[in-house]
Amino acid sequence: MGKLFKDKKSWNSDKKTFKFIDLFCGIGGTRIPFEELGGQSVFSSDIDKFAQETYQENFDEIPCGDITEINAEDIPNFDVLLAGFPCQPFSNAGLRGGFNDTRGTLYFDIERILKKHLPKAILLENVKGFKGHDGGRTFKAVRESLENLGYKVFTEVLNAKDFGVPQNRERIYIVGFLNKNIDFKFPKKVDKKVVVGDILEKGNLSDKYTLSDKLWAGHKRRKKEHREKGNGFGYSMFNEKSEYTSTISARYYKDGSEILIEQKNKNPRKLTPKEALRLQGFPDDYLMPVSDTQGYKQCGNSVAVPVVRATAKEIVKNLN
Repeated sequence: MGKLFKDKKSWNSDKKTFKFIDLFCGIGGTRIPFEELGGQSVFSSDIDKFAQETYQENFDEIPCGDITEINAEDIPNFDVLLAGFPCQPFSNAGLRGGFNDTRGTLYFDIERILKKHLPKAILLENVKGFKGHDGGRTFKAVRESLENLGYKVFTEVLNAKDFGVPQNRERIYIVGFLNKNIDFKFPKKVDKKVVVGDILEKGNLSDKYTLSDKLWAGHKRRKKEHREKGNGFGYSMFNEKSEYTSTISARYYKDGSEILIEQKNKNPRKLTPKEALRLQGFPDDYLMPVSDTQGYKQCGNSVAVPVVRATAKEIVKNLN
């Protein structure tokens, strides 16, 4: 595992100073910054076969599958654990220790791997709403689990639009260190002015990205119905001068309604997969070998790379 391409990618550092594992790795958005900073991946895991395909294309590494079937003993030693784990409801069935018990959730698999290896640092990422999920009890259970393993825990909600990409995307980041003397500070907003036009492709694009008359009519009808009911649901329109878009989601492939791009004398269009990658801060030499549908899903499920990059710099700074 962790092999390098013959034609080395832009994010792959020659100097390897620490090892990490990439759980629920998706298409590797969290991995890229840690490789830039001299990290070496020694293990990755994701259950989605299409995400595995994209990951292999870019990192020459096929992620292992279902994390619930992976023995912690089979994972090589590492210094940092990375995981953008799913926010699953904690099932009441099997919760014998109240909400301090994480059995029955995918977080449990992170916990058992941490218990076996006790890496120096961890980085977990989740949706902003994770902190308030089930009245805050889910987050409390995760935090207490990490603290019981010996980690000093830091959390912050960070927004992609504050880190150089034109997307309003808030996510919670959970950082932990075994060294209790570390006083970790999350990164501050960057002073970088960007607009949606910065991520748009130039030249003529395929008409397949332009909404059909039928789909566009449906969007307008639903927007009108929502407006009449007094709520703000419906499509969202942007142009090259817009400061940022709304959050791209895994359902973007369905109708593109959350991010439509204005076109002169034409129906609006969806983002292209390349633009979706750019919106998440992926480098232009990142490859997407799957269908547009899978590509949109993968982008929507991924992380905003620049946010991870800024956070990773602070983590690596404190590693030693």
